[in-house]
Amino acid sequence: MANRVDWHTYFMNIAREVASRSTCTRKHVGAVIVKDRTILSTGYNGSIRGMPHCDEVGCEMEGGHCVATIHAEANAIIHAARMGVAIADAELYTTASPCWNCFKMIANAGIVRIYYGEFYRDERSLRVARQIGIDLVSLEGTSLP
Repeated sequence: MANRVDWHTYFMNIAREVASRSTCTRKHVGAVIVKDRTILSTGYNGSIRGMPHCDEVGCEMEGGHCVATIHAEANAIIHAARMGVAIADAELYTTASPCWNCFKMIANAGIVRIYYGEFYRDERSLRVARQIGIDLVSLEGTSLP
């Protein structure tokens, strides 16, 4: 019997592959929405549909952040909505912990657990996740390849 990776490694590896499609040169992030070990949607950070990408024209910076891109988690939620895929009670795998705005969207979309590969900036998500019963689980430092 061949050695198989566990489910967390499997989905985080896919999130990393999705991140490779990112067009923002500042940070490549990928997200995968999963329910019952089935992928429902994916997303990566990139420009508004039909607009030029950061890797083509540069980043549009405000307050130290690129504002030209839509974040990976938001794109995964938007893609699910465009395709009519229900994501309530799903889990999300993301290569970086969600920013505050993405966390709010994730919470209101009904996602119940977030696995992230690296902590990224915002502590509010950790505090609020505990208050509202969303599991926010770090996979940073685990044996993921």
